[in-house]
Amino acid sequence: MPVRLQPAKNLLPVPGIRLASTSAGIYARSRPDLALIEFGQDAAVSAVFTRNSFAAAPVIVAKRHLVNNSHRYCLINAGNANAATGESGIQAALTSCSKLAELAGCSVEMVLPFSTGVIGQDLPVEKITNSIPTLLAGLSENNWNQCAETIITTDTVTKGVSRQLELDGCTVTVTGIAKGSGMIRPDMATMLAYIATDAAVDKKILQRILDNAVNRSFNRICVDGDMSTNDACLLIATGKAKHNLITDSKDANLEKLQTVINEVCEFLATAIVRDGEGATKFITINIKNGQSVQECLDVAYAIATSPLVKTAFFASDPNWGRILAAIGRGGISELDTSQVSVYLNNCRIVHNGARDKDYTEEAGQQVMKAEEIAMKVDLSRGEADATVWTCDFSYEYVKINADYRS
Repeated sequence: MPVRLQPAKNLLPVPGIRLASTSAGIYARSRPDLALIEFGQDAAVSAVFTRNSFAAAPVIVAKRHLVNNSHRYCLINAGNANAATGESGIQAALTSCSKLAELAGCSVEMVLPFSTGVIGQDLPVEKITNSIPTLLAGLSENNWNQCAETIITTDTVTKGVSRQLELDGCTVTVTGIAKGSGMIRPDMATMLAYIATDAAVDKKILQRILDNAVNRSFNRICVDGDMSTNDACLLIATGKAKHNLITDSKDANLEKLQTVINEVCEFLATAIVRDGEGATKFITINIKNGQSVQECLDVAYAIATSPLVKTAFFASDPNWGRILAAIGRGGISELDTSQVSVYLNNCRIVHNGARDKDYTEEAGQQVMKAEEIAMKVDLSRGEADATVWTCDFSYEYVKINADYRS
């Protein structure tokens, strides 16, 4: 079960966006596994993708199609990643895009494909192309929740959120959905995320908004330290809201919109961690007083990816020696360990590089029993700080991944 996370509900429609989903039979059992997002060709679209060298075929095709200045559709399938499938995988993605373009009356470059699921299996193209007429017939602005359900794989709950703000006296909506539960250590975004707004934003500005939001959210999470081959995050601005077009980085509306999109991305990113495969604890790791943000992130991820630390959290064992070992391999040259302090919630367990004189095992265990734990590491060597969100490793994580292809 996810850690204090409810399924997405009451997601607000975004003017200019229509969605649909269906079961194409990609999974052995009947469940929705194919989704479509439609937007006007005048919409601005920005995206970030995985940096994994084995990027999936849909990632390769979507990046090529994004060079085109006009787009209309996102075609998303679950159950098959179409990754490590070579040239045939690229052709499969293109065939799916071509069929949609033919039926929708647009160019193939206007279609952006996305896939998630098992790596190394051929995409069942015919099942997808046969289902496209059903998708087109089912498009509605009210299908956000259905699409959130369609794109999940090992997720236990859907992930979505809506926010609204005022720009020039006009109400603007931001709605986002995401999927992800395992293979989470992004180097750009998450596994799959789609965020839309009816704000009117210049495309270059929109990309800056997304990059900023991703670096504060999806690039700060970790479930297991593995980077997906299919990670993708899209931000779509339909321009249907009747406010002045945001074209200038100094526009006051830009800051307002950026703040809300940051909030949406952070919610979705932390939801992925809360629903991490087998997770029982949600852990916030804050590294403070480092010499640079990157230095702080290096230490945070050394802790967040440590199986020894994560299993200790699962066992509610305040094994601070494991935490110190992880800090020590965080890549900081000439770290003065005698200046390092570590806190779990408000309990200081390490001070000046050694066990705090007032710390008791009972106090540490009490903190570790909580479902949500905030770890703070004070490096005492600068003024930079960074925060990463992670979860524990449980028996269930091993079971889920051992049985994934069964």
